[in-house]
Amino acid sequence: MSTVNTDKQATAPPAFAKRRWVLPAALVEDLYPESRRPGGRPRRTARDWVVDFACFLLAVTIGLLAADVLDEEPNLSPAMAVADQVIGALACAAVWLRRRWPVGLAVAMLPVSLVSATAGGAVLASLFTLAVHRPFRYVAWIGGASLALAPLYYWMRPEPELPYLASLLIATLLAVTVLGWGLLVRSKRQLLLSLRDRARHAEAEAGLRAEQAQRLAREAIAREMHDVLAHRLTLLSVHAGALEFRPDASREEVARAAGVIRESAHEALQDLREIIGVLRAGESDDAGRPQPTLGALDALVAECRRAGMKVTLASGVPDPAAVPASVGRTAYRIAQEALTNARKHAPGTKVTVSVAGAPGDGLALSVRNTPPEGDVPHVPGSGQGLIGLTERATLAGGALDHGPTPEGGFEVRARLPWG
Repeated sequence: MSTVNTDKQATAPPAFAKRRWVLPAALVEDLYPESRRPGGRPRRTARDWVVDFACFLLAVTIGLLAADVLDEEPNLSPAMAVADQVIGALACAAVWLRRRWPVGLAVAMLPVSLVSATAGGAVLASLFTLAVHRPFRYVAWIGGASLALAPLYYWMRPEPELPYLASLLIATLLAVTVLGWGLLVRSKRQLLLSLRDRARHAEAEAGLRAEQAQRLAREAIAREMHDVLAHRLTLLSVHAGALEFRPDASREEVARAAGVIRESAHEALQDLREIIGVLRAGESDDAGRPQPTLGALDALVAECRRAGMKVTLASGVPDPAAVPASVGRTAYRIAQEALTNARKHAPGTKVTVSVAGAPGDGLALSVRNTPPEGDVPHVPGSGQGLIGLTERATLAGGALDHGPTPEGGFEVRARLPWG
């Protein structure tokens, strides 16, 4: 039987299944839970180290460029320039902590951005990390506060070679670009995770559908097993009982009963072997022996006559081969079960099997037995076969009813669609 695969690794993107290093640690943690460290933090991938080093190098480069023009600021004393560079160096070093504390680093960079020009690269790296790793509400509040502080910074420390509005515009565009880039990266990661979840759900649903299909197939096989084996075993029971209660039977009658018992046992064993083979293979019963159709009713009636039943077949279908295979198989199984019930519950009675119909009118099947002589024997499990027949007819799109006749007999009536 199929099982639903719940392993997250199985639903990871096939393109990255053997190249985890190209994924960020946040995605690797979700796609591959076994990569998580014992302490709870995800392991950095090779890609993470490359990106972290690139962010650190960019922050240092921007800091060095800003340090070259510190001496051009008229209102900046040497001590303030040294403090600016020290704060900028510490800010660049703090970039390595951006993955662990993205919100804390971005908040700490807000006052730093007011007092240090060399920390500009670290401020941009913190904003980018915030946009990648945290929801939009954090980006809106902290990013908005950073943009609100920009006019104050350029009022306190104006650029020597640029007007105030130009400096403010460039800084705003740079910050908005970094935040937008971070949001884009986050959206791509969320898209990848959603595709992974959809693939996992689709796989689970496919597994459930496969299990349901197998369950329905096995239920159909179980109904076939009941119909086939009940017929065969009833023949065995009838003839074994005849041999037991008629010790004075002639040699010919004993030989005939023994032949029927042997043939029925062989057929029952063969049917059981095929059904078990189908169950082991997990396939439907269509893979086994060709299923009976309406044309096999003659052989069924002949077999019942050889078993000692008084059966009459009244067929009003000129060409049984024209009946659809599924409809004919259903009619055959209904007739087989009804004859088995008549043999068990009304032994020795006359049974009439009537079938009639035409394309467009449907197929009508009736199995009627005369009133039994004496008490009706009680058989354990009575009624289960009729329930199965009703379900079989309903699944075929038809209907089945049963009940005693006015004369005291019993009749099973089925009507099946014949389009």
